[in-house]
Amino acid sequence: MAQTDRAAVVQGDRSVLLEVDHPGYEAARQILARFAEIEKSPEHVHTYRLSDLALWNAASAGARADEVIEGLRAISRYDVPASVEHEIRDRMARHGVCSLHDHPSDPALLRLAVRERFVRERLAGDKKAGAILRPAPDGFVLDVAHRGLVKQTLLGIGYPVDDRAGLVAGAPLPIATRDDVFTPYPYQRAAVDAFVAAGSHGVVVLPCGAGKTVVAMMAMAALGVRTLVLTSGREAGDQWRREILAKTTLGEHDVAVYSSARKSIASVTISTYAMLAQKGGTGPTRHTHFDRLASEPWGLVVYDEVHLLPAPVFRLTAELQARRRLGLTATLVREDGREGDVFALIGPKRHDVPWRELEKSGHIATATCFELRVPLPAALQLPYAHAERREQPRIAGENPLKLSVLRQLAERHAGDRLLVLGSFVEPLAAAGALLGAPVITGETAHAERERAYADFRSGRIRRLVLSKVGNFAIDLPEANVLVQLSGTMGSRQEEAQRLGRVLRPKPGGATFYTLVTRDTVEQENALHRQLFLTEQGYRYFIEDWTGDDDGEANEARGPVTLH
Repeated sequence: MAQTDRAAVVQGDRSVLLEVDHPGYEAARQILARFAEIEKSPEHVHTYRLSDLALWNAASAGARADEVIEGLRAISRYDVPASVEHEIRDRMARHGVCSLHDHPSDPALLRLAVRERFVRERLAGDKKAGAILRPAPDGFVLDVAHRGLVKQTLLGIGYPVDDRAGLVAGAPLPIATRDDVFTPYPYQRAAVDAFVAAGSHGVVVLPCGAGKTVVAMMAMAALGVRTLVLTSGREAGDQWRREILAKTTLGEHDVAVYSSARKSIASVTISTYAMLAQKGGTGPTRHTHFDRLASEPWGLVVYDEVHLLPAPVFRLTAELQARRRLGLTATLVREDGREGDVFALIGPKRHDVPWRELEKSGHIATATCFELRVPLPAALQLPYAHAERREQPRIAGENPLKLSVLRQLAERHAGDRLLVLGSFVEPLAAAGALLGAPVITGETAHAERERAYADFRSGRIRRLVLSKVGNFAIDLPEANVLVQLSGTMGSRQEEAQRLGRVLRPKPGGATFYTLVTRDTVEQENALHRQLFLTEQGYRYFIEDWTGDDDGEANEARGPVTLH
């Protein structure tokens, strides 16, 4: 018999349908967020998936299969299918079947303990695993150099490895956080405690603006070892250096940025993924900068924006398995589907604080999200219809009517600190001219970027236009309104990161607008882009903006709530 007071339906294919307009929606969403991932988020029914990786992340955080099943029973309108309960128990039981340990007598080897005979036989017969594993009593032995590879391989065949092998101590580094400058929040302390207690390898998931850099500095202080910090770009690296110098006891000579301009190395060294991925040299990996940095006695490697790790760096990361590893991210979503590599090579998720939880506590700004749908001018409709699929996003993204909408929004928020972000340079240049604002793109000189950021922080300018360089790790805490002219296809990462640009706590909260060309590929992509924020509990308001080809606005229809 159906329990109509419950908001979800658990189906035999391990999908979960969640009714958005049901009174029990929010409570059910919070339960599902612990062990399921969202796949679709249309207006009325959201679809979640009990994926293997989501269940393994839950298991690594200490959840038991019985708890997951009880959670599903508590929200499901119908009985949870017996097959689903069986699959949950089976998948979660696989976590820890294989565990890595130091070899008792040979430091060049590791021991892979496999507690189930059937799994040992399966691994012995697997072509990939067989190439790197040598049979031993109750398991296998492998070369230390294959530590990362074996974890990737075993995850790929359905057996995540619990890595308990020893880690390189690294050179000591006396460091403390400055209590006279700031007081860590309880959730930051909890994140560091969870990371250290789990063996100092894994991922901490916190919203943009929630102080992930502080978590890293506290981890550095807790471990007291030389640290390599890897970031998404040069501006992020400079920001990391400023934060470390301001909030720890380290001095100017203790913190260096290793870049193409200056290849400096210090007790804490900050570099970028792009530097590591550069090929060349005669070192072990044929990656000049990686080989140079990997030779240092690091005790901790911090991966900022770990969801951005380029594919080449995944392979190189396998070389760093003997180091403590801290991944920081606002979302574990990867559009290339390589979340499993993050799990295997950096570590499982160790701590996660939902965005809306920190919003309610005032640690990040309250955000209101709008999707404004803009018609495609008549003159562009035929070119769009006949364009190749790969060209259609550009035509939709460069819709000139979006500038009319931007002008209205700028007037509506005349006293606010406004950021405009987009993926296509020409509309950004036009937006800069319209607003009288600096335009920062990948071609903008580093010094010019820093001047514009400083002017925005100080209030000398109140509007700034950014290309994709604005997606990550730019410290503009005063910004409270963001207008997204266009995005990168259906990237959920980008949607989360861009909203994060305006989430620093501030009176009055934040407003996020995304402009979408109606009835084009942009509208299709928008549904996908919103998945992550929907999972976090955000709701979009949709407005249809109507105007003629001259850009004169008619009254908007709406808003219509998109859950």
